Amino acid sequence: MSTMFADTILIVFISVCTALLAEGGWFFTLVFLLSVEKKKETITESAGRQQKKKIERQEEKLKNNNRDLSMVRMKSMFAIGFCFTALMGMFNSIFDGRVVAKLPFVPLSYIQGLSHRNLLGEDYTDCSFIFLYILCTMSIRQNIQKMLGLAPSRAATKQAGGFLGPPPQAAKFS
Repeated sequence: MSTMFADTILIVFISVCTALLAEGGWFFTLVFLLSVEKKKETITESAGRQQKKKIERQEEKLKNNNRDLSMVRMKSMFAIGFCFTALMGMFNSIFDGRVVAKLPFVPLSYIQGLSHRNLLGEDYTDCSFIFLYILCTMSIRQNIQKMLGLAPSRAATKQAGGFLGPPPQAAKFS
């Protein structure tokens, strides 16, 4: 039982680290983009007739920087995707066939293939690495997004409605 607890803590730690890595990358990219936009606004506001050419040169530099940033962001996304794929393969081989947690419920039949992946036996309350990792990452990543300010606010989410959310309130006529 203690190895199962240690495995569970390790998986939660792995989930936190990967979520911090992914969301931290997006956070720093966003901060850089906002600083570039702010710089563009200050240059545009302080412009006079004499500075039109200077503004055009600055905008050209900004376009080049944005293009370079897009290229770097694309390369970093490929690198992060490659690293996550390699990490998932490594962790799947480490935790292959090992019960890492006990679920307090029997999962739905279409989820049992994921929750009981590569595990022996018919006890569907046994939990595999990938299922616990997905659950942890889904919950932890949203909290990290909220802490970094990358998640939409509750007001924006309520206003947008959505598939699972409540529909926006319509005006009542009486």
